[in-house]
Amino acid sequence: MTRTLKLIIWMSVGAFLVLGLAVPLAGTFAGAFSEGGRPTLRHMVNVLAGDDARRILTSLNLAAVSTLLTLALSLPLAWLSARAEWPAKRWLAPLLLLPMIAPPFVGAIGMKRLLSHYGIVNDWLLGAGLVGEPVDFLGSAKFWGVVIMEVLHLYPIMYLNLAAALANIDPTLEEASASLGAGRVRTFARVTLPLAFPGLFAGASIVFIWAFTDLGTPLIFDYNGVAAKKIYDLSAAEQVNPAGHALTVVILVLSAVLFWLGRKVLKSSSAMVKVAARARPRTLSRPAAIGAAALFVGVAAVALLPHLAVVLTSVADRWFLTPLPESYTLDHLSTAYGHELVSSGVRNSLFYSLGSTALSLTLGLGAAILVVRGGGRAGSVLDSLMMVPLAVPGLVLAFGYLGVYSGIGGAEGSPAWLRAVGEAIDPRKNPAALLILAYAVRRVPLVFRSATAGLEQCPQILEEASSSLGAGPWRTLRRVTMPLIGANLAAGAILAFSYAMLEVSDSMILALRKEFYPITKVIYALFGRIGDGEGVASAMGLLAMLLLAASLISAAAYLGKRMGEMFKVY
Repeated sequence: MTRTLKLIIWMSVGAFLVLGLAVPLAGTFAGAFSEGGRPTLRHMVNVLAGDDARRILTSLNLAAVSTLLTLALSLPLAWLSARAEWPAKRWLAPLLLLPMIAPPFVGAIGMKRLLSHYGIVNDWLLGAGLVGEPVDFLGSAKFWGVVIMEVLHLYPIMYLNLAAALANIDPTLEEASASLGAGRVRTFARVTLPLAFPGLFAGASIVFIWAFTDLGTPLIFDYNGVAAKKIYDLSAAEQVNPAGHALTVVILVLSAVLFWLGRKVLKSSSAMVKVAARARPRTLSRPAAIGAAALFVGVAAVALLPHLAVVLTSVADRWFLTPLPESYTLDHLSTAYGHELVSSGVRNSLFYSLGSTALSLTLGLGAAILVVRGGGRAGSVLDSLMMVPLAVPGLVLAFGYLGVYSGIGGAEGSPAWLRAVGEAIDPRKNPAALLILAYAVRRVPLVFRSATAGLEQCPQILEEASSSLGAGPWRTLRRVTMPLIGANLAAGAILAFSYAMLEVSDSMILALRKEFYPITKVIYALFGRIGDGEGVASAMGLLAMLLLAASLISAAAYLGKRMGEMFKVY
């Protein structure tokens, strides 16, 4: 790799991280700790001593409960997948990943239908004689509605991390425990589980941060008790409220600390990850195999209920205290796909997502080349920097963009070039550029991780042979390197594109005007329609699920068994 190429990549990646990450975060901290150009702690004190402190504690409580329930659900599933052998495992294990075909934002629409005053759950409770009148699940029990939705959507990520950790444990350590007289339960509790702690902590970190900062589910449930909902409400004001900056700083610090702890734990435990041999799965008896299959099917079925409810709501004409709609209609689908807001939303999302994917692909590949082929201390630093966006919730990043880039070039007497820049990047005028940048910042770690894995498996001698035959670095990259890692790049790009299409936090906060709404904000806007809002929003949610399902299937076709690595943060 030539010095010029290294310099170009470093400058490009550096500018991307500064404009897309450092500047908005610096602006957020400045807004939280300054007033009128002078430092102050007033905003932070107001947040930590007022109602917002209660919202932060509620968000932490929600994230903790969601994480514990997700762990309790995922641990037996991961053990049965990694350490047991039974006939139907090959076919049933993929069912556990099906909830990933829709973000919780879309699944929450279906969950709200299930838990509504006249929904399926109340219908079952009334029919079974367990209650005398419908239970108000969406009133006083909104907290648990959000928790259930988070668990049903996030358990696949915990499951993937735990299954990988359990599969990578050195079997001789468990055999040594057994030879000393420890039973299976004690061996699992004292040996297996501690050795699997890195994967457990990694999965728990992802689930906790996701549930802590999730915006879409509280929006659909109209749950005002969490910090994310308050930040969204503050973002709608004409002027960015300093309380919003202070609140986002608290969320950012808590998320970053947890992310740092996760990386520290994983690095300190790295010696346990690579082993010479893996434990042989234990063949289950026939009754145990039947029980395992029933557990897998039951969990997948329950997790898919909200998605099934979305599908049925999109075609339901009358649905009142019955398990299934009493009659069906295509009116919601025709209304949704013929609505002018929908057509513009699809176009906008395609434009934002394609632009962000191209940016993520270019910079992720460039950074991966520097890390894998360049090496050294600089490569190690860049490797850490490229993973930093994972520690920054989209909610925090979007609010930072709103605070930093709003009003640029709008002051009287501003030079023409600054006004032109303001017209291009001011989110209150045109958020397109910032949405592309925000989507790319959030998804570049996916592409970077995928490209890094491909380069590590690609023999460098082939690139050296190309150079020895007279090919320059650009031609070698285009004709040798990229074809060899094409599957990895395609998988990373597909996932980056699909998740950008369904991004919630950035879209909800930055897209303030209807002509710039992406798909997710269109779904939320349609959900608020009087009369048929739920059905029309579900029709759009159906489109979102089909899109993400196609993307995940395509990525899995490229990556095969390595698909699970894309969802491991550390």
